[in-house]
Amino acid sequence: MPALILLRHGESEWNRQNRFTGWVDVDLSARGEAEARRAGQALRALPVDIIFTSALRRAWRTAELVREELGVDIPIERSEALNERHYGQLQGLNKDEVRQQYGEEQFRLWRRSYDVAPPGGESLADTQRRVLKYYRERIEPELRAGKNVLIVAHGNSLRALVMELEQLTPEQIVTVEIPTGIPFVYWLDEELRVRSRTTLELPAEQLAKEEGR
Repeated sequence: MPALILLRHGESEWNRQNRFTGWVDVDLSARGEAEARRAGQALRALPVDIIFTSALRRAWRTAELVREELGVDIPIERSEALNERHYGQLQGLNKDEVRQQYGEEQFRLWRRSYDVAPPGGESLADTQRRVLKYYRERIEPELRAGKNVLIVAHGNSLRALVMELEQLTPEQIVTVEIPTGIPFVYWLDEELRVRSRTTLELPAEQLAKEEGR
């Protein structure tokens, strides 16, 4: 069975500042770099044959740090198709301030709904179209060849893919949250349907040691 591993990039500087980031090319925070390295250490338990990542710095730097921790020269392919959802006019704004200005309901629709786009931006449905096109054309052939694939991307581009993998409805995807820096492993059958899902995290004692450095 091939494994499809989904990893949201480590915390970015704008994640830390609670700002809408979208396509703004923000780097990882120090915590985000540590999260990426811990993800790489956790992934030592599972061979990775190829890595796909977005064209945004916080994702491809996470991918490079993971590869560094694995100590193997794994090919990395970047594509804008895996970029975060574009937040349009919300990009750069503080999320709490947007919530206060527009109200909780509008904030929730812009941030978590399936088919409502923020002004000048993409809905999750828009993001899903480009993600799934790339997944089917470029990533599925690698999985069908029996390779274990790691995708390092973003909260919404990964939510778009999770929705397809788990056959979730637009109502169900609203509640799905993908944390930074934790690998989710999908074990697939010959038809690339999900057989099971698990997460890879460092044992508690090793995590405590890493955080104590």
